[in-house]
Order: sequence, then C-alpha cells, then structure tokens
Amino acid sequence: MTDHDQQPSTSVPSHLLFERVHSGEIGTAQRLAMNRTGSFEWDVGAGTIDMDDAGLLVFGLDPQTFDSRPDTVLNLLEQSERTRLDMAIDDAIRSGRSSCSVHFLVPMENGRDQWTHIQARILRHDDGRPHRVVGVVQDATAEVTHSAFMLDLERRRQRQTSIVERTTSALSRAVTVDDVTAALTGPDALTRLGADGLALALVENTSLSVLALSGDSVEAIDGVGDAGLDRRFPLADTVLDGRPRFLTSVAALIERYPALAPHAGRLEFRAAAYLPLVAQARPLGTLALFYRESTSFNADERNLCLGLAAIVAQSLQRAKLFDEEREFATGLQSAMLPRRIQEIEGGEIAVRYHAAWSGRQVGGDWYDVIALPNKRFGIVVGDVQGHDTHAAAIMGQLRIALRAYAGEGHPPSTVLARASRFLAELDTDRFATCTYAQVDLASGTVRVVRAGHFSPLIRHMDGRVGSPQVRGGLPLGISTDFGDEEYPETRLDLVPGETLVLYTDGLVEEPGADIDVGVRALVHEVSVGPAGAEALADHLSDQLWERWGSGDDVALLVLRRSPDPGSPRAPRLHQYIHQADPEGLSDARNIVRQALTDWDMAELADDAELVTGELLVNVLLHTEGGAVLTLEVLPEPVRRVRLSVQDRSSAWPRRRSPGETATSGRGLLLLDAVASRWGIEPRGEGKAVWCEIGPPATQPSGTPPAPSPTAERP
Repeated sequence: MTDHDQQPSTSVPSHLLFERVHSGEIGTAQRLAMNRTGSFEWDVGAGTIDMDDAGLLVFGLDPQTFDSRPDTVLNLLEQSERTRLDMAIDDAIRSGRSSCSVHFLVPMENGRDQWTHIQARILRHDDGRPHRVVGVVQDATAEVTHSAFMLDLERRRQRQTSIVERTTSALSRAVTVDDVTAALTGPDALTRLGADGLALALVENTSLSVLALSGDSVEAIDGVGDAGLDRRFPLADTVLDGRPRFLTSVAALIERYPALAPHAGRLEFRAAAYLPLVAQARPLGTLALFYRESTSFNADERNLCLGLAAIVAQSLQRAKLFDEEREFATGLQSAMLPRRIQEIEGGEIAVRYHAAWSGRQVGGDWYDVIALPNKRFGIVVGDVQGHDTHAAAIMGQLRIALRAYAGEGHPPSTVLARASRFLAELDTDRFATCTYAQVDLASGTVRVVRAGHFSPLIRHMDGRVGSPQVRGGLPLGISTDFGDEEYPETRLDLVPGETLVLYTDGLVEEPGADIDVGVRALVHEVSVGPAGAEALADHLSDQLWERWGSGDDVALLVLRRSPDPGSPRAPRLHQYIHQADPEGLSDARNIVRQALTDWDMAELADDAELVTGELLVNVLLHTEGGAVLTLEVLPEPVRRVRLSVQDRSSAWPRRRSPGETATSGRGLLLLDAVASRWGIEPRGEGKAVWCEIGPPATQPSGTPPAPSPTAERP
C-alpha cells in the first residue's frame, strides 16, 4: 500500500454518481454509496484520513470542505461515543490484531442519532508497527433498529410463552375452585400472569360473586358483585355481553362506566382487560387483569389475555364439577356414618373420620359404637375395599348389618361371621376388613375379634404403648367365599386410665414406605400424645393423617377407661402386664418403685418391688393370660402399701418346702417374710393375690390378730 499522497482518489462527486445511476452505469463504489456505505484510508504516520464521498455522507460532512483530519470526524461524536471508538481502535492496534469492528452513535443535523458501523483492517510494517488503517463505514441505523426490534419481539414472545406455560402449570394442579383461586392469588401469581392486579368473579344463579381480589383492582373499592348482575360495572357487563373489554386508560374506563367516577382518583392502574370466562358455551364469570404501565393492547397482547381467560375458564369448569361430585360424595359418606356417639359410663370415646384429600373424598372406612345389654357396648372400625361411592354404599349396608347382629346379643366371633356372610350375599366383589370388640368398662374386659384388620393398640398408664397379639380371621366376604368363617376371640383387660386405639390403614400408610414405618410412628404418637380421648384423637389426626399426604380416608376410634387415682391421701395405680410382653415384668417393677418414690414412701420400694416380681412371675408362668397389677396406699394412721395381682386362673397358690437346689417354690415364703398381711380373694373369672407392706395394722382393743393365710395352690 502506497502513501496517502500517492493514492488515486476513489471519491465520486455526487452529481456524477446520480448521472451514472441514471444512465445505468453503476460500479462498486456506486452500489456501496446507494447503501450508505463508504470507504476510508487512515495514514497513521501522517495523521490524515482519506474518505470517499459516500463515507463523508455517512458522517454528514461536505466533500468540498473536508480537511482530511481524523479529528474533524471525531469531533462530530459525543465524548462517550468518541472515547468508545478510540478505545476500540487503540485496543486493536496495541493487541496486534489485524482488524477491528465497532458500532457508535453519530448525532445528525435533524436531531436524531445515527448508528454507524466501522469495519477496518490494520496494515503493519515488518516490525509490527501500524502504518495504515483501511476499511468501510456504514449507516447501520436500519440494521441495528431491526435487530433491536427482533430482539424485543423475541423477548415479548418468550414472555408471553412463559406466562401461558407457568399459568397452565399452576392451574393443572388445581382440583377445587379454592385451588384455582389460590393459584391466581398466591405468591408470585400476578408475576406469573404478567399483571399488577386481578379480580375473579363467578356467576351464581342470578348474582355475580367476587371470589378473588389481588393487587390493584377497582372491584376492591366499589364492592361490585354484592348486588346481582349490574351492567353499570365492568365485571357484570363483560359476563352479560360475552365480549372482552380492553381499556387503555382510567379515563376510558370512567367514560364507559360512569358509576366508577367517584373512585377515579383512587385507581392506581392505567390499563385493564375484562375477559369473559366461557366453558362449554356457558358463561362462568369474568377475569379482570390490571396494569400499572400504559399499554395499547396490540394483537399479541389481546391474544395472550384471551388465552389466559380460556385456561382459567377450563380450570374453573373442571373444579366446579369436582366440587359438586365431592359435595355429593361427602353427603353420602356423612349419611352412612353415625350422626352421634353415645356417652358411656366409666370412660370416654372419641371418633374421627377424615376424607381423602384426593379423588372424590369418599371411601369405605367407618366406625361405630353399639349399645349392648348390661352396660356393655360394642366398638368397631372397618374399611370396605375401594375409594368411590360404591364403597361408601357397601359400607353403609355392612355397618347396619353388623350393628344389628351385635345388638341381638351374639358373641363377637358370631357377629363377624354373620357380617361376612351378609357381605358375600351382596351383589358386589368388594371385601372388608374390620376390628370389633365388646367392652365392659366396669370390669375392664375387652373381647376382641378382627377380620384381616390391624390389632388395636393399648396405651398404659405410664405412657407405654402395647400391641397385643389379637388372633384374626380372613376379611369379611372372602372368609365366606373360602368357607372359613372362624374369628377367634381374644380377651384383653383394660385397667383404669388405659386407652384403646382402633384405626384404619389411612392413618399409618405412607406412600412408598413399608407400613411398619407408619405403625411405629402411630405407636410413638399414641405414647407422647395427651391423655384425654378427644385430645389424643385430635393429636393423631394432626400428626399422622396430614403427615402421610392424606391420600386415603381414615377412621379412628379412641376409648379410654376412666382413671382411678384414688385420693391425695390414698393414691392408686393400675397396670396390665401382657403375658406376651417380654419387658412387662421389668416395667412393672420400675412403675412400682417410681410410684412409691412419688408418694414419699421410697423406704418401702425395695420390698414392694420384690413382691411385685414374685407375684407376677407366678401368674405369667402358671396361668394362660396376663395380670392386672394394682398398687394403692391405705389411708390409715400408719400408711401402708397394698399390692394386688389379679389373673383369670381359678387355681390358688400353695405353700411348698423347696430344697437347697430348687429354683422355685419360695414365693410364698418371701411373701410371709416381707408382707405384714397377705391373702387371696376370688374375683369373677379368676382371683387376686394381695399383700400389705409397711408397719402392722393397729388392732383395736380385744380384737385377735389376723390369722396367717393358709391358702395353697392345689
């Protein structure tokens, strides 16, 4: 490349350019000039720049007066743009690059800024020093504007797509009308919709009910919707007319609806879209969206609003149908369950039924309390297979049949056998599981049978929870089909203050986990829960039913026998020790020691704990059932402890003379040595061995001492 003064000029006077264009002779320079593109050559060493007429035209310079100085061009630019251009070129030169490209703004005489683009090549000496920069300069306003327009268009389209996708996703999880309302008004809901305010109103009979208000809304001010469908207000007018309303200013809103004029000064939005909600050709209501920024509601924005309205309308239609089905199913379920539970003497009962949160919220779970002769009563918790109205209908029939069989006075095993036969004779393929028990709180006797159901839980006075081994049979209906209607009976003893818990699988069934996990959780919550039946039922519902996700319905029955604490001067406790509980004996001894410590009688704890172990071991080894331990303080001038162990065996203990190597036979000898008095009393089906520990009873004057007990085991 030669020096600047040796280069032929490539400039073309403008009059020659137009003449050549007119004559059809168009060269490369002319084509570039027609596209507002010119060329330049900057001599770095000489500090001059040669630019053709088309290039000068890009900068708005007169070819006749241009002095070939770079500063003449640079002085046209604002300081910030000049600095940016200088930095881009200097950076390219210093970095050793052979080219550079930069966009910058050039103020024009008409007051507008023109986007200008320079694409240059840097020519260097052999030592790397630059000596010339040659390139093209172009008016890039149209290119940049179009690019900005396309970017803005793409951003708007992405935003609209995002609004539709996020709204659809949020409403796809909405099941009820309340769910739809929550999705439209919850956290980030307005951002998701791309609006600053929202109002949702639904038609109910001949009135318009505003269900949701969020953000900036005129309906929050004038209370529209409380007085029927009034065309003076936009929500009602939109649903009655069935056409959308797009209002681009508050003035336009007031002009169309003068009734809103008193509130004009309090409105914070500048545009509003009132959209009718229509599904299956039926008007459901109106959705109003409000915007703080002014908008013209172009075609894309209107289509977006109408699309959102269609999504909301479909979701509301689906939710209304679900709510109607759920209301019907819930009413059916309520009609099938007992309206009230009778009060019982000697205890308290609490029942709970929780419908599933999913599906139709109806199923086959049930509970019942049945009055029986002689102040006894029956309790039952069961579950018919399925979660639909058919399961609820079968449940209702089965509950009534089981109540009738129990009321006739049949034993528990017969009640379930007949209930199984009844279910098998119904025109259904459903089966049922249940646990049924006859309860006598006067004696604490509980006779339990179960048909493929969970065994009950017993919470003892000290908070421990036992799961007695209740023998069971096949589920109702299936047992009859297989010809096996045997339901063996298990007797439990509920001592004063203990609690019996019956439940269905919805209380312990955690999705994706073994059911034993849920049972262990239930045992824990029963142990740590409050003592009262009502309070414990609420505690279990709160901690477990909601914990598992509530995908199944739940029936729960809590029965507590009234505690027998005695009096402050004569406290008393009862504890049942199950024969199959390996830790029951150790727990009983600990309970006795702790009770005497609490009663300020710790000096008697060693003897009482020893006797407790001996009496309980005798029962657990030589009988076929558990034992009821009673510990009480006798309110005499000299306080003593009375300890009683009751079992269901009629065989009495006998005194023996064990040899030196004998491992048993010393129980009565220890009783004689430790107790001040002891004896045996018949108790209904069994007996009670009792003893008193402490100072001997003071005998009244002239009264012979109590004889030594002579009862012996046969």
